[in-house]
Amino acid sequence: MLDQSLLDALRGYMEKLERPVGLRLHPGDHDKRIEIVSMLESVANLSDKISVEHGTVEGSLQSPLTFELLANDAHQGVVFSGIPGGHEFNSFVLALLHTGGVPIKLDQSVQALIRQIKVPLHFQTVVSLSCHSCPDVVQTLNQFAFINPLISHEMIDGGLFPDFIEQYQVQGVPSVLVNNKAFLNGKVDSSQIVSKLQDFIKSTEPSQDDPSNSNQTPTFDITQIQDVIVLGGGPAGVGAAIYTARKGLKVTLIAERFGGQVKDTMGIENLISVPHTTGPKLTNYMREHLNQYSVTLKEHFKVEKLVKLSDYDESLQPVDFTGPVHLIFMSSGEVLATKSLIIATGARWRELGVPGERENIGQGVAYCPHCDGPFFKGKKVAVVGGGNSGVEAALDLAGIVEHVTVLEFMPELKADQILIDQMAKRTNISVIKNVETKQVIAENNKVVALEYEHRDSKKIDSVILSGIFVQIGLLPNTDFVGDYAARNRFGEIEIDQRCATNTTGVFAAGDVTTVPFKQIVIAMGEGSKAGLSAFEYLLKQL
Repeated sequence: MLDQSLLDALRGYMEKLERPVGLRLHPGDHDKRIEIVSMLESVANLSDKISVEHGTVEGSLQSPLTFELLANDAHQGVVFSGIPGGHEFNSFVLALLHTGGVPIKLDQSVQALIRQIKVPLHFQTVVSLSCHSCPDVVQTLNQFAFINPLISHEMIDGGLFPDFIEQYQVQGVPSVLVNNKAFLNGKVDSSQIVSKLQDFIKSTEPSQDDPSNSNQTPTFDITQIQDVIVLGGGPAGVGAAIYTARKGLKVTLIAERFGGQVKDTMGIENLISVPHTTGPKLTNYMREHLNQYSVTLKEHFKVEKLVKLSDYDESLQPVDFTGPVHLIFMSSGEVLATKSLIIATGARWRELGVPGERENIGQGVAYCPHCDGPFFKGKKVAVVGGGNSGVEAALDLAGIVEHVTVLEFMPELKADQILIDQMAKRTNISVIKNVETKQVIAENNKVVALEYEHRDSKKIDSVILSGIFVQIGLLPNTDFVGDYAARNRFGEIEIDQRCATNTTGVFAAGDVTTVPFKQIVIAMGEGSKAGLSAFEYLLKQL
């Protein structure tokens, strides 16, 4: 049953509906049938534009827990198999609003890309209701279905459909299939889906009119030059965008994944003045705060390279600006121009780089214990990495799995002592130190063991298990930077005390830089400082 306070809050949203919405539930019996009927009817009672009906739901699992959304009795291609509670309730509400005519807030470049698809694509996304990254994927694919009638999408609650999980050997969420074939597994986000679809379009129907066609010469409008472009949608990037927008500058923020690594952090207790929050909540707060300012937000596409305008076409240099103009080439085919640039692209999880790792992502190899831990309930798993993230992962998993083996490369664990002490109290956690992971072993598309080497004796051992959680640190997201700004041997961008790089007009902030202590509160401060430095720089160039 839905909480009355939640229903009262939803009632206001339902006033935005512009056309009738039908919730068609597939017939049949199930021990949760009463629960899903109650949920749908509770929502329908919020507006006279919403109705519940019973009938066959084509192109789906056709379970008694399967329902689709109809607009004016017409199929919309959006289906839910399961009761969309937990994190997925928002996905259901958004789908309902979009079905009812509320405009989709998706980057126009993404919408143009989706409209190019000319063949039927039926997506299915397996989720866990406790997975905080799953809703992004579900909501993105739902929007694709609303944009292009050739696309359909079905959310599937993995906990309610064990036969489907077994058939497609799903061991991580979100797991996306298209036309009954694996599309993306494990740690998936919206930008990966967009990138994969770009590759799909290029491989099936290359066109000269396709803005993502690599054979086309990219074009841009120099009259739309920005004062500041911020790369990255994490705490540093959002801080930079807000501080520059507050100065009245023309700002664009480019985020391949809004929120960045913060989205994957479930427990945040060291953000000063906020005793406790979660990554998804903080990400939503950052978006709400950003929306208070006139900032152009472009999501889901990657930055491919950076070029100075003078090296591209010096005749286009604006007459009212004395500094260099920077061009940002994006995977969408767009090229944006800016007078100053702030790089705040953060970092990503470091991979082991051993045989069997990439091949088994989503089939036993995982990077997010919060998302994928429930799939290994009662099983044996390993955590590779003995730093804070590794020990925290082991503690989280210990309450779910049968046993956790922590493998650490160094002779001693690197985690804080308070975490090590907590781990010592758990009877189902063991630690193996001074070992190097050699390979992931799988049989029948499932992880069955992890092979490692003792660094002192060179002896090879293995541990029998079903899952491996990799927690060995972060790599800065600077592949696209090249030599545009100086980087150290770790790939971090080198900056001074004002966040300036060695390239005029280019600043950097947060985990992507040489600043020590990769913390949310530090990234926010560094991003804000970079924004102020960019503003100060621009004042001197006019």
